[in-house]
Formats: sequence, structure tokens, C-alpha cells
Amino acid sequence: ASRQVNLSVNDVFIELDYFVQGFIDHTISGMLAALQSTGEIESLDVSIEGDKVIINLNNAMVPINPFVNKIIRNTLVGMVSSLKGVGEINKVNISIQR
Repeated sequence: ASRQVNLSVNDVFIELDYFVQGFIDHTISGMLAALQSTGEIESLDVSIEGDKVIINLNNAMVPINPFVNKIIRNTLVGMVSSLKGVGEINKVNISIQR
């Protein structure tokens, strides 16, 4: 399946190789699969600003509680902070198109 994964941190585009694109895609897919009433990903935008996570799946907002917000935020910030060129993280945007 062809997919496109884009990442920006603090509004700066981060170049991703094939491995990292797949890793981000599979990690987020797994997290979403654990949530109720989420289906196949056609388009996904995940935004983190400060402590707030916003998930837009197939043009619909996914409601999340404070615990889910925290675990998704910490997982994604931890993953993204390991990438080359990423320093302090205030804002993260990840988009996946399939």
C-alpha cells in the first residue's frame, strides 16, 4: 500500500526516510486501532500543541480523554525527539495519506 507520511516540528518540515515513515505510520495506526470507533486510515492529521493532542481521521475529529491525550502525546513526542534535526518540541504535526 502506498502511503505518504509528513512531519513538521515547530512548523519546520522534517525529512523522513522510508524506515521512519513506516515506523511513524505503524505506531500511530496501532494507537488508533486501540481506540473505539476508528476505521481504516485514508487521511490522518495528528497535531500536538503544548499538552493538547488533536486527531483528525478521514476528515472527522476523534474524541479522546485526558489519559489517551497524554499517552499519545508522550509516545509521539518521544519518538519524534529521537530524529535528527529535532530540538525542543513545542508543536508537532503528522499527516498520513493512503
